[in-house]
Amino acid sequence: MLKIIHMNVNGKDVELAVDERESLLDTLRNRLGLTSVKKGCEVGECGACTVLVEGKAIDSCIYLSMWADGKKIMTVEGLKGPDGDLSPIQRAFIEEAAVQCGFCTPGLIMSAVEIVGTGKKYNREELKKLISGHLCRCTGYENILNAMERIVEETYKVCGE
Repeated sequence: MLKIIHMNVNGKDVELAVDERESLLDTLRNRLGLTSVKKGCEVGECGACTVLVEGKAIDSCIYLSMWADGKKIMTVEGLKGPDGDLSPIQRAFIEEAAVQCGFCTPGLIMSAVEIVGTGKKYNREELKKLISGHLCRCTGYENILNAMERIVEETYKVCGE
């Protein structure tokens, strides 16, 4: 059965008819062309499909599109500046060499957006726990943690002190 939903995706209002069983992952990737949202495990264990719903990181593969009705959704595509500039989080990932194959990177970046948005200063051990729902088969997580520590520290200096 189809249901009409309204949501705001990366700052743009969207109206779609969705099947009640359709995942937000499939809606974002296949219907809206937001390819930063990756299809990995499809059971909420790898984090590749992480997006923000109302500022909270969720696994979009296990989140139904109809649950997003009336909500604000953000993907990596929504992070770019008005001139197409990368966000500070994206720059930190690049500068810290936290990107290898890139498959897990968008999900990790969206989790970093949520983490930075808390305004809290997390230590490395806390960051490890906060990203424990993400699987990366390339890096061993050190550079990812370096990038996250850097952006948390930079944000805390601006907002927390």
